[in-house]
Formats: sequence, structure tokens, C-alpha cells
Amino acid sequence: MLKIGLVGVGGISRAHIAAWEEMPDVELAALCDIRQERLDLYPSKRHYLEFDEMLKNEELDILDICLPTYLHADFAVKAMNRRINVITEKPISLKEEDVERVYSAAAKNNVKFMVAQVLRFWPEYELLKELYDTQKYGKLLSGNMTRLGGYPKWSWDNWMRDEKRCGLVPFDLHIHDLDFIVYAFGEPKNVIRHRSRTPGNDYLHNMYEFEDFFISTEASWYAAPYPFSAGFRFQFEKALIVYSQGKCMIYPNEGEIIDLTREDTGDTGAINLPKSNAYANELRYFADCVIADSFPDKVKAEELSAVIRILNQM
Repeated sequence: MLKIGLVGVGGISRAHIAAWEEMPDVELAALCDIRQERLDLYPSKRHYLEFDEMLKNEELDILDICLPTYLHADFAVKAMNRRINVITEKPISLKEEDVERVYSAAAKNNVKFMVAQVLRFWPEYELLKELYDTQKYGKLLSGNMTRLGGYPKWSWDNWMRDEKRCGLVPFDLHIHDLDFIVYAFGEPKNVIRHRSRTPGNDYLHNMYEFEDFFISTEASWYAAPYPFSAGFRFQFEKALIVYSQGKCMIYPNEGEIIDLTREDTGDTGAINLPKSNAYANELRYFADCVIADSFPDKVKAEELSAVIRILNQM
């Protein structure tokens, strides 16, 4: 039975806590946050207002870090220096040099470390990578990825509106799509960047150019109360695959349209797309790596470095 501690009981922690609670072979034993009212939402857990106190009193197998961005690297290193395996929410840091610092701490202490880049575990995005790798519909010709919403006004201490602590749209929002691009297709050969920033508004439009294709991306925190949306549209030689408003569709150049949102009856020849929780998938993957004493190589240090290097040029 793996014993889990989680630090940072904010918005994203709800998805993590629910996922840990569903796993039969782990115990989410302790939560840490500086806000007692956040801890009070989970009365069955042991509560800590001080991170060092939790590390001192608990014998943890895994620490799950759901803190604001600027705290990820320091908290990860502190825990790993106590021989605790660590998974942290993205990004690893705003600074590229922290990638080496964190991974060196993992190696020195012989523990597992992973950044929870959730799109790598999202079924629709996993399918996209599979179609690219197998060339089921021929070569990739072009792509479009969007991640749009309104400016966040709900974060603790307004940290998400502070560029030095959050990195704004590049590091908090666009990083999802860029991380997947580097993971699935490699580092782009060229980047064409456009950014529009005013007080309370941050919009990116970037073009990532590869040898034989290009990917256009959009990411925004609009000042207007625009509802959040995310998706993609990728054009292959023989089909178009679209993920929009929770539906994933394949439009072959010839033949019937495939709706991957519907349950596959086995009669259509459709690709089975599992209905699963990507947050649970990434945590389960990390827990399995800890159990098997295998380093989680689905998220690689060199890919994280490439993403941070590209983002810091925006």
C-alpha cells in the first residue's frame, strides 16, 4: 500500500484527490496547505499547515505537489532529499536550469520524479500520437491546437496574475499544447510567435514548423468572460481528425465518418477510444512506476527543457 501526501489544496488538487481516492492500493494519508479552510474540506485526512512538519511526521512513498508554479522545484527537491518519490503539477519551473536541478536530486536520492503533463495521458491526444506514429491515415500535413479562456480571477493571492510566479499564458495554459507537440512530434525546427498583451489580457498565436508539416496554436486569457475551450484539428493525407467540445471525430477522405464519442459496437471498424480520466491515468502511471521501481520515462527531462526554452522566448 503506497502512502501519499499532497501539498497545495487548490483547484487542480480536487482532480488529484479524487483520483488517488479511487485507487485500491494507495492511501492518501495527509494534506498540506497554509489555509485551514481548504484542509477542512477533507476531514478524514491528516492535516498540516507546515510542509516541513508533514515531511517530519509522515512516512510517505509519494508526494503530490499541486502548489503554485514558482514553488514546484524547491518543494520537489526538498522531498526527494528525504527519499520521497515526487509527482508535481506542471510546469516543473519557469527556469530551464531547474530541470537539471530537480532531475539531479532524483538521481542522487534514487527516487522517481515526474511532471504531470496531462495531455500525454489524455485519450484523444494519445490517439493523435498513435495516428502520427503508425501513419494509419498517411503523413501529417498540418495541425491546429487551441486553448482559450478568460483571465483567471480566482487564484490564491492572485498568483496566476503575477508573471514572476506564474509565467502567465505561456507557462500556465499554452504549455499543455506545446508539451504535447514536443512529446508527439519532436522539437520544432522554427517557431513564429505572435503575442498580444494588455492589462488583464494575454493572447498567443504561435506557428511551429517541422520538416514536412506545421502546427498553428492559439492560447488566451481574454479580458472578456470567454468560456474555456480546448481542442485540436489535424490534417493527414487520408483523413482529418478533430477534437472539439468533448467530441472526437475522424473524417476520412473516403468512407464513413467515425464518431469516437459513441460507443464502438464492433461493427464499424472504428478505433476504440477509452473513456478514462487523464488525471487518474497520469497518477496511476506514476504509482505503477514506483511499485515497479522503474523511472517514469514517458515524460523526459530533455523534452521539459525544450518546452521551457521555447516558452521563455515568448
